[in-house]
Amino acid sequence: MKIQVICGAGASSTFVAGRLRRAAQAAGSEWEIAAAPLGGVDPFADVVLLGPHIADRREEIAREAPRSRVVVLPEDAFTDLDGTRVHAIVRAVVDDTAPKGTP
Repeated sequence: MKIQVICGAGASSTFVAGRLRRAAQAAGSEWEIAAAPLGGVDPFADVVLLGPHIADRREEIAREAPRSRVVVLPEDAFTDLDGTRVHAIVRAVVDDTAPKGTP
C-alpha cells in the first residue's frame, strides 16, 4: 500500500511520514510512505494524508488523485511523536475500504 503525507511546504509532512513509517514497521504494516509538499501529490497513492492546515484543498487534491482515499489529519497529528495515532487513522481508512473478508 502506498501512502503519501502532504503539507504546505513538505517539512511537517516529512516528520509525520517518518513517524508513521516507524509505527507501521512496528505493527507489521507493509506500507510505502512518502512525504511531499502541495503540488507533489502522487495520483497513484492509495491514501493521501493532508495536514489540517491545508484541509481546504481536500477536494482539489482528490481531483488530482482520483483513485486515492484523501484524509485530513486531525490537529494533533503533528504532535503524535511515535506515529501510532496516525497509523491508527490510516488503518481505519484501509479497513473501511477493504472488501469484506480481506485481512
